[in-house]
Amino acid sequence: MYAEERQQHIEGKLAEAGRVAVIDLARTFEVSSETVRRDLDQLEARGVLRRVHGGAVSAARISRVEESVAARTDRNADAKERIAVAAMALIPSSFTGAISIDGGTTTSRLAQQLARWVPETSAGSLTVITHSIFIAAIVSENPHIDVQVVGGRLRGITGVAVGATTLNQLASIRPDIAFVGANGLHADFGFSTPDPDEAAVKSALTRGSRRAIALVDSSKLGIETLMSFAALAEVDTIITEQSPDDDLTGALERADVEMVIA
Repeated sequence: MYAEERQQHIEGKLAEAGRVAVIDLARTFEVSSETVRRDLDQLEARGVLRRVHGGAVSAARISRVEESVAARTDRNADAKERIAVAAMALIPSSFTGAISIDGGTTTSRLAQQLARWVPETSAGSLTVITHSIFIAAIVSENPHIDVQVVGGRLRGITGVAVGATTLNQLASIRPDIAFVGANGLHADFGFSTPDPDEAAVKSALTRGSRRAIALVDSSKLGIETLMSFAALAEVDTIITEQSPDDDLTGALERADVEMVIA
């Protein structure tokens, strides 16, 4: 296989998964790791990717790159749906209490599931707290759910409230479960997101709940974005659709994080 063919294949893998590993590519192409690294160097020079330890990530996943909710909605849709269904198992019809839901495309899938939630008895109740205008709109369609919207400065690109007002309101509540999204999950860097204001809110959601659950599809695994908002040990459970690599799996086990594969 010529270098141009290999590099086209690498670009395709990056578009699909967001990252590639040198060892996997070397095995796939039946070439040396040095050959793969030269391919990655050339692709990085063209702005296609960014080299990271053990491989590369798509240029779209560089630490400060951030796409709108609309641009991300249909990406990895099947994986996000599986994760949302698994998360719903933690909110059965017998559940009574309060949950908070972070903004994001995977958490929006959970909101769509919640729009059909029905309590086991007429005495059952569920409160959903969110700082996302999109999630609030979805969940508010369900007459069985009390929706509380956290205010603040609205970030148009993600449709969530951020800033001091948001953080002050979150500081006064303690939901039973917080469902949090992330742009990256890394063995050393923990959970991360590109924007510092959103990182502060995600941190408040994570630390302010009785149980923190991260909904993270496999394209985020092994990724570091600019701002870490939680160490691995600060999250109780992650729900993803594909097992992480050995490094991340080991780090999650050492941090005593429950892992649910949807």
